[in-house]
Amino acid sequence: MDLLLFFILVLSVLVVPRVDARYDYGRDVRRALQRRQSTQPAITTGAPRINGTIPFRTEIRKLEEYHEQWNFQDDPYSWYRMAGIHAAPFVDYGGVAALPDGGLNGYCTHVSNLFPTWHRPYLAYFEQVMYNIVQYIASLYPVGPQRTRFQQAAQTFRMPYWDWAAMPPSDQSLLPLSIGGEPDIMADGPNGPQLIANPLFTYTFKPLDPSVFPEFPFFEWNNTKRAPTPSNSPRAISNNSDVARMLDAGLPQYQTRLYNLFANNGNYSTWSNEAWIPDASNSSYDSIESLHDTIHIAAGGDSGHMAIIAYSAFDPIFFLHHANVDRIFAMWQILHNDSWVEPMAALQPTRTISYGDSQNSSTNLTPFFAHDGQFWTSDMVRDHQVFNYTYPEVASKNRSEVITAINKLYTDFSAARLSIKPGRRRHLRSEGFANSTESRLGSNKSTKGAFWNKGTPDVSFVNRIIKAGHYNEWVANIVVNKHAMNTSFKIHLFLGRIPDDTSTWGSSHDLAGSLGVFAGQMTGFGKQGRQISGTIPLTSTLIDHVYDGKLQSLDLMDAEAYLRDNLEIRVVASNGTVVETSQVDGLKISVASSYVKSAKSNAELASWGSVASRFDLYAP
Repeated sequence: MDLLLFFILVLSVLVVPRVDARYDYGRDVRRALQRRQSTQPAITTGAPRINGTIPFRTEIRKLEEYHEQWNFQDDPYSWYRMAGIHAAPFVDYGGVAALPDGGLNGYCTHVSNLFPTWHRPYLAYFEQVMYNIVQYIASLYPVGPQRTRFQQAAQTFRMPYWDWAAMPPSDQSLLPLSIGGEPDIMADGPNGPQLIANPLFTYTFKPLDPSVFPEFPFFEWNNTKRAPTPSNSPRAISNNSDVARMLDAGLPQYQTRLYNLFANNGNYSTWSNEAWIPDASNSSYDSIESLHDTIHIAAGGDSGHMAIIAYSAFDPIFFLHHANVDRIFAMWQILHNDSWVEPMAALQPTRTISYGDSQNSSTNLTPFFAHDGQFWTSDMVRDHQVFNYTYPEVASKNRSEVITAINKLYTDFSAARLSIKPGRRRHLRSEGFANSTESRLGSNKSTKGAFWNKGTPDVSFVNRIIKAGHYNEWVANIVVNKHAMNTSFKIHLFLGRIPDDTSTWGSSHDLAGSLGVFAGQMTGFGKQGRQISGTIPLTSTLIDHVYDGKLQSLDLMDAEAYLRDNLEIRVVASNGTVVETSQVDGLKISVASSYVKSAKSNAELASWGSVASRFDLYAP
């Protein structure tokens, strides 16, 4: 638990304001840290190597087991200023000035081939600041064995990631309790055990500047919200139980989309970002950015800060989410290391990039300096280890080990390995989460209640899915204008009864899947008709229906007829308003299938055939 302790203590310094219960070190730690930091905050090096070795970033649940590392607005190293690099409050950072037309933008690249590479130095810079704080905190422990133990732990400190696509431990939710379980926690720091505000639970603005959050009710909320309830009330509270339910319901599609992106998309230009790049193959619809968007909206609960581009980085879960995206990026690079950044016109402006500018592998990743006068570029960050961190799955850079990890972590709901590990059903648990008034919400098990996954083979069931080592993968391909709603929104597909209560749609038993469109009301991100694309996997839901006897098989005739008769669309804006599909600019949904060769062992991925369009579900 040492590393987890450090992480909590660091965040207590960065996230928790003085008016809340933050850790009392017996001295002004913030002032001391300000004196220790560099005068050029945008120079990004990452944390240093330790005796020539590169420490791991670890999954947050594993970090909870390492005690010493777990406990950790004008200041450039404050959470507010570092989160503000992404977007709001739309101010210059590190002396990197906005273009004349870029003042209402953040530095982050969206709908861009620089999306994965820009976030790499952003996370490294954040990690670098945290590392410096960890070293200082370790030095505050009383002289003796305890200080020695914590200083040793501090040397290998790296920020954790949250793996939102891996099956959580038995009877736990996809949302870790350390993030949403308790608003207050015990932290055993240099000054002894103390009850402090959980810095992963929320971020409190200090003070709130309503001009930065011009939309109601954001300008009334003095701390970040997740699934705010009531959603349009100044007195809304976070509902982490609702977030947990939506995440648990979405796990089958997160896994399936991620597996498909590893196995069936080796082109960086389409894999890296959600810009709609049409081709004749029907296989370029999904991307890591689109999947990332869906997680943003699920973690924000539709109308929370995390669900709005401009505000998302203020939620402490943001960096845990993006560390996982970076990890996925590193894994994908080992599988497809011959594909890289190709020139692409900027479809969304940033603070330093204008609409239409050519973006390539040598474009500056502002505001992050490699050294005086030189920004990092995509080519310079191609190897993540340049920032002195790595992940367990990619440390050896061995392709076979990465494939084995993918098969182990991300095939619980995939027919890609059903013949190897089919069988029983298992519950996820979306309970034990507190809201922001510290009262417990009711216990709720996983929305779908049970899923088929690892267990004893059922030969008759498998034979209705896998035939001659092949099966049919079904997906809904979606194209839409990113700013169609002038805010974030969700596209839901249902196979079965649609509940009357729209607030339960995201976790409904009969929800086949959802595509989150991550946008915002801020003018700085452009309102032009930017077409983006993504997918909603249908196979795991269809397999559930085969398991339950509602569908005969995944064969083309059976499944296509079933989908034509039963698949329905619903669109919901971030404020909960149901929107007619005819009012969603640029929306088109088609159903496609591919004949896939199932993996026979942990050492190989499933092999996709050509993707064929079967029918248009919505094509105005």
